[in-house]
Amino acid sequence: MDLKDKNVEKNKHFMMSVEFAIQGVKTVFDEERNMKKHVVFGVLALLMGLVFRLDRMEWLWLFLAVFLVWIVEIMNTVFENVVDMFTDCHFHPIGKKIKDMAAGAVLLTACFAVIVGLILFVPKIYQLFF
Repeated sequence: MDLKDKNVEKNKHFMMSVEFAIQGVKTVFDEERNMKKHVVFGVLALLMGLVFRLDRMEWLWLFLAVFLVWIVEIMNTVFENVVDMFTDCHFHPIGKKIKDMAAGAVLLTACFAVIVGLILFVPKIYQLFF
């Protein structure tokens, strides 16, 4: 069977690529409970940045932390789906290791984001009260 029969040729237009990418982000958001939580916490952190009037460097750290968590969660979802595809959703010890490592990457990235948030916001909250 020819590849063209399945309409899987390379995207020829930039806008088509953008549409597929947006659909990918929507799919992760719709199907992954943790992605929804990460988006909520990320948006809350960004709103706190507005409230506390972060300076340029603080904004850069905050955006780095928020977007890094979102990106790593998307990559975790990719690994989970690839493992499920290859194992036909049956348990496999190597598949479990892959999923656990990808989840560990999300955990470490979320910890990084929490540390960044604490460094940025604790002094500002402290100044409000003392």
